[in-house]
Amino acid sequence: MDKIDIVIPWVDGSDPVWRAERAKYMDAGNIEGAREINYRDWGILPHLFRSIEKYAPWVNKVFFITCGQKPEWLNENDPRLVLVDHKDFIPKEYLPTFNSIPIGNNVHRIKELSDRFVYFNDDTFLTAPTVPEDFFKNGLPCDSAEFSCLIPSVKNEIITYMLFNDMLLINSNFNKRAALKGNLGKWLNLKYGKGFLRNLYYLPIGKFTGFVDPHLPLSIMKSTYEECWEAEGETLDRVCRNRFRTKEDVNDYFFRYWRLVKGEFCPRSNKVGAIFSIGSDFTAIENALKTQKYKMICVNDGTDVTDFDALKQKVVALFDEVFPEKSGFEV
Repeated sequence: MDKIDIVIPWVDGSDPVWRAERAKYMDAGNIEGAREINYRDWGILPHLFRSIEKYAPWVNKVFFITCGQKPEWLNENDPRLVLVDHKDFIPKEYLPTFNSIPIGNNVHRIKELSDRFVYFNDDTFLTAPTVPEDFFKNGLPCDSAEFSCLIPSVKNEIITYMLFNDMLLINSNFNKRAALKGNLGKWLNLKYGKGFLRNLYYLPIGKFTGFVDPHLPLSIMKSTYEECWEAEGETLDRVCRNRFRTKEDVNDYFFRYWRLVKGEFCPRSNKVGAIFSIGSDFTAIENALKTQKYKMICVNDGTDVTDFDALKQKVVALFDEVFPEKSGFEV
């Protein structure tokens, strides 16, 4: 099998230099740019690297993306680690950026990155042993292709607008019936459990209405990005110029949706991982880490955190217990 890399974007939201730079571009009405939960650090980034070393020793390289920052604990001499600055791959007209969109939408421009890679957000972790075939099989990304229906429910929630924008581009480029015709077995697949029945229900609808988003490490190919930029370069260029998140954005789910609709994936059970809210699901997170029920999890930050400092101590202590040994990525 071809080499498989890992990509991890990260920002130190407490860095005074970075905060001062952000303040130069952020107007008073930019609520999204001011949301601290977009940037705050839970202190468990080292444990992500520990989980990779422990449960994915087969990985080729780990590309760690920052805006020139580097955690003091990071061992930049580890041969598996590649430090990537925003300016190394993001076109200069999009910089500086305080928006995950230009970062996620341009990772294919990292020259040394393998065509096949797994995109980890810094709140995702491996929790049990994995093999390359958990992420790529027969040269294709592994994924759970399940239909859903986008239903706006929270006023001014920017991610909802992004998903609608993603779907607009998908339906502008693909005819649903023609797209699914040659890959029906990948959609009506028993590996999806109840998702099989959901797909059956949504199948007759003439347009794509949305997809279930797992919020887990994402298997993707650089060639998919290149194809999407070729098809929708004008739109992607426009949204990458937004220094902060806006309702106009097209996020990196678009690239996943594109390869799903083209059938460029291998069906995978949706039980491979789970997402938890770090504010309300601490016990569930503890159980997932200790029982290894899943191979990967997401511990998502949110507005349900009432005492950040106290909860952070509990979270760090838990991850220290589960991943007590430093990895080679740490000094």
